[in-house]
Amino acid sequence: PVPSARHRGSLGGPRDLFALPSARRPPPPPHWPIECEVIKEPIQHIEWVPPEPEPFCQPTGHEWPPAPLSEEQGTIVYHLSPVPPGSCFTRARVGGAPGPLSSPAAPLEGGQELERGPLLPCRGPYEYVLRLRPDLYTAKHTQWFYFRVQNTRKDPLYRFTIANLAKPTSLYGEGMRPLLYSQRDAQSRGVGWRRVGTQVRYYRGGGEEPATFHLSWTVRFPHDGDTCFFAHSYPYTYTDLQRYLERVVGDPACSRYCAVRALCRSLAGNTVYLLTITSPAGTAAAKRVVVLSARAHPGESVGSWAMRGFLDFLLSAHPDARLLRRLFVFKVVPMLNPDGVVVGNSRCSLAGRDPNRAYGTALRGSFPGVWHLRAMVERVLAEREVVLYCDFHGHSRKNNVFMYGCDGGGASAGLRLLQRAFPLMLSKNAPDKFSFPSCKFKVQKSKAGTGRVVMWRLGISHSYTMEVAFGGSTLGRRNSHFSVEDLKSLGYHLCDTLLDFCDPHPAKLQQCLAEVDVLLRQRLGREPCPGWDDVSTSELES
Repeated sequence: PVPSARHRGSLGGPRDLFALPSARRPPPPPHWPIECEVIKEPIQHIEWVPPEPEPFCQPTGHEWPPAPLSEEQGTIVYHLSPVPPGSCFTRARVGGAPGPLSSPAAPLEGGQELERGPLLPCRGPYEYVLRLRPDLYTAKHTQWFYFRVQNTRKDPLYRFTIANLAKPTSLYGEGMRPLLYSQRDAQSRGVGWRRVGTQVRYYRGGGEEPATFHLSWTVRFPHDGDTCFFAHSYPYTYTDLQRYLERVVGDPACSRYCAVRALCRSLAGNTVYLLTITSPAGTAAAKRVVVLSARAHPGESVGSWAMRGFLDFLLSAHPDARLLRRLFVFKVVPMLNPDGVVVGNSRCSLAGRDPNRAYGTALRGSFPGVWHLRAMVERVLAEREVVLYCDFHGHSRKNNVFMYGCDGGGASAGLRLLQRAFPLMLSKNAPDKFSFPSCKFKVQKSKAGTGRVVMWRLGISHSYTMEVAFGGSTLGRRNSHFSVEDLKSLGYHLCDTLLDFCDPHPAKLQQCLAEVDVLLRQRLGREPCPGWDDVSTSELES
């Protein structure tokens, strides 16, 4: 039988109030703010894993940035009117802004067409400068990009420059390359997203205050007359999630142990989905709870692919997946900020602020996903133990995968070691991806409103943010980008680590606790007093 629609008595779940995925009807279309122009035709990409790891590009010596290109020097070929400063969200509708899309400001030589760049000067037909739209209803957070180029030419060398990025450093400065998707290659050869680009440079722009940073790369397109896409990371849209949940709901086996419900509605009216996954077998009252979430920051699509891998494994017939469902109740919010994902924001919701700084003070009307997730966790904690909380994110300046945990400095030595044991175990299960030395556990004042810190203060001892690099891995013999399969494997490794961590025969856990103890003593360079009361978290991480 499908689990109860409410789960309110024992699992803290919401009522089934909204339209949910169904095997008998298509998912409801996304709601867009009325300021957004929306391409009408559906866009869908195939999944593909390159036959060999895609290496980082290697610097070839002193790299001079390309000559700057201003609006006066080039021709503006596309200009999307910005949302007026000081505007705020008012209403949304299916399809966004009524009426046709904006037309190009000038015809392009040779027939090329580029879409969704708000300001696009070009010097001749093969060199383009894009300025990213800030997160909607803000004046900042320009990082994530995903745009389409139509009617390409095969032979010329194109240059693209994104001229208003916000961060002073980026993995593009360490060998990361953009992603390209060719529709013709997907249709004829089954090839999907791949890393491309030569002369990839990340550098400070000149003369602007506040300072902006530029990303520039050159590329040759694989075909004439093709439609291609560029992206900062593998896209994973709200519609992708809906299609996935539609398949889950339509699978008779999955529906026995997975209930898909609505946690709430977003500001725009999009459903924030909640999955409750547990086996009907076992004593429900004795089961501990695991809470996972992703896409608080909408531009961090790597988190969705890791979440996808976690769900693929947990919903499978693998013996370890069956054991996990028998031991635990999983509460999963796979896309906490669907509005931000829908409109292409990097960091914010339609409230114009970062939802992962709002857990401590979140207003129900401004951050409904955050408010309802916290309320659900509080209800669950009143009834049973939450053994793990993990929020999936992406990181733009450090390679590999790592975690942020919570060590407030006042806990016992045993608990401080235990907080570090889970990430260490994960590093052993994924040694070519996960870096334990990159993990941090200090609770900074600036992070007091994050999900990780607030859930820890509510009483979840093992509360983490998992950071997944947009680039890839530098561990072991790897020096290459993450593929979609790499990202999905993180979900499996998290499951494997949870079983190790909670094993009733704790040989692996005891070994990791002893190893953490040795590592911390080596880092301290002295012998701590019993209980570690004289050791601050800053000292452990210096």
